[in-house]
Amino acid sequence: MAGMEGLGRVLNVIPIAAGAGMKVRGASAITFVCTGNDTFTLTVASSFGGSYSAPPTTSLGGGMIHNYYTSTATNGTAAWAKTALAYGSYVNAVAGTNTVAFTIFTSQFTDPNCYVKCSPGSSGLVTAIHHDLVVQRTPQNLEILGA
Repeated sequence: MAGMEGLGRVLNVIPIAAGAGMKVRGASAITFVCTGNDTFTLTVASSFGGSYSAPPTTSLGGGMIHNYYTSTATNGTAAWAKTALAYGSYVNAVAGTNTVAFTIFTSQFTDPNCYVKCSPGSSGLVTAIHHDLVVQRTPQNLEILGA
């Protein structure tokens, strides 16, 4: 059997990320996987403990989210449906039926905004997957993202 572990090599994950501030550096992208019939809003800040607010159109809006995907199941029994957004769209919230997934690219963040939160409107769940890591590390030596 051949294969390699992904944690630390290509990804890092925050399994319970709803409303949690996290760094956007160290990976090429962050994919948010959200469950629940809820609205999920992205906010940015210049520091972990800073004031998170809607991003300026040159940061998270202005076409940063180009696609999002929805599914009617949370257990892998339904296909993903793609929704393409026009470039220049200002998107800071995505509502899903049961599951919604979208990717933001860390290269599209403007200084000094280097922290992001994905918050549900009420009871939705959020998982953040930081992928295409810039530096490979053993899992126990991965950077702590929520600090």
